[in-house]
Amino acid sequence: MTIDEQLEILMSGTAVVISKDELKERLKLGRPLRVKLGVDPTAPDIHLGHTVAIEKLRQFQELGHQAVLIIGDFTATVGDPSGRSITRPPLTREQVLENAETYTKQAFKILDREKTEVVYNGDWFRKMTYEEVLKLNSRVTMQQMLAREDFRARVDQGKEVRLHEIQYPIMQGWDSVEIRSDVELGGTDQLFNILVGRDLQKEQGMLPQIAMTMPLLEGLDGVKKMSKSYGNYVGVDEAPEMMFGKMMSASDELMDRYYLVLLGEKRDETLHPMEAKKLLAWKIVARYHDEAAATHARQDWETRFSKRDLGSADLPEVEIASLPADATALTLVSYLFENIFKIKKSNGVLRKEHFTPGAIHLNDNKVFDPMITLELSSGDILRMSKKHAVRFK
Repeated sequence: MTIDEQLEILMSGTAVVISKDELKERLKLGRPLRVKLGVDPTAPDIHLGHTVAIEKLRQFQELGHQAVLIIGDFTATVGDPSGRSITRPPLTREQVLENAETYTKQAFKILDREKTEVVYNGDWFRKMTYEEVLKLNSRVTMQQMLAREDFRARVDQGKEVRLHEIQYPIMQGWDSVEIRSDVELGGTDQLFNILVGRDLQKEQGMLPQIAMTMPLLEGLDGVKKMSKSYGNYVGVDEAPEMMFGKMMSASDELMDRYYLVLLGEKRDETLHPMEAKKLLAWKIVARYHDEAAATHARQDWETRFSKRDLGSADLPEVEIASLPADATALTLVSYLFENIFKIKKSNGVLRKEHFTPGAIHLNDNKVFDPMITLELSSGDILRMSKKHAVRFK
């Protein structure tokens, strides 16, 4: 494959690359590039958001380059502050190593285990003397650290920034020196940290690594980035039926985004949106399980949902005139649960368990925003969960 052909593949789907010209020159060296992806196993499972960078690492691997997966057994005990408005809770090394075991196992659903170099950054950080730490810190200014948007925002808002958090970009940058990386991959929120690595490599007389960032993947709510803490994720190790069902809860707009970011392709515009979404869900399940599991998951979903005809079902009927005037979607759903189904739920629970995952439907339209006012007509059906729906009259 020519340099330009490699470059076209590697640039596809990226967000920011510093720089394309540098990457081209590095490819011309005619040797396998060392491509770094650092992961902090702060949780045991990988979700689809994590796979965006891992898939890019696999592309480098398939082109003959050396994939280097850094397990942040040291940095995870600090916690990456990128994009965080508060300090991360600390983890013990035992928790991190336990998480790392399942994390790497799931990463090898994508990467070639035999061609992946796995290293732990505790191997060098735990050997450092305090004098060496001070010398490393002297290479970075406080002004550089406070130029970070997340740090600056917290300071401006009067929120604390712990000194150990300021160490994190320096540690991530030093990882690049230790493993002599040519390219570092990460989400767009990692760009600052990756650039620190470039600076430290230059000071060591090394060729600075190319910074290659990937877009952050929105979660199923279509708003926040995919995260277990937000409950809007799809885990790569989840059961096929669960994975398929979660993918089917994505909006049509999000479906297009998932096709592009997760599969690197555009959806077939000739397909009905529902059929296109089923195909997306099938492809994702097939990728992380197999085709047989994907086909079974689709059949299971269709049996439980597609063939269910709520329009002909015997549903509780609610007079529109009896409803609270100018009620928000949240107020309306709370009223119906309490008065029709005799279920009392707090607003917090309703937001988390019904609005955030997209369980609320007015006819065929999902309702994510709890604060909108729904326009109701006779015959409309509001589904609030798999077991609770009403028809308006």
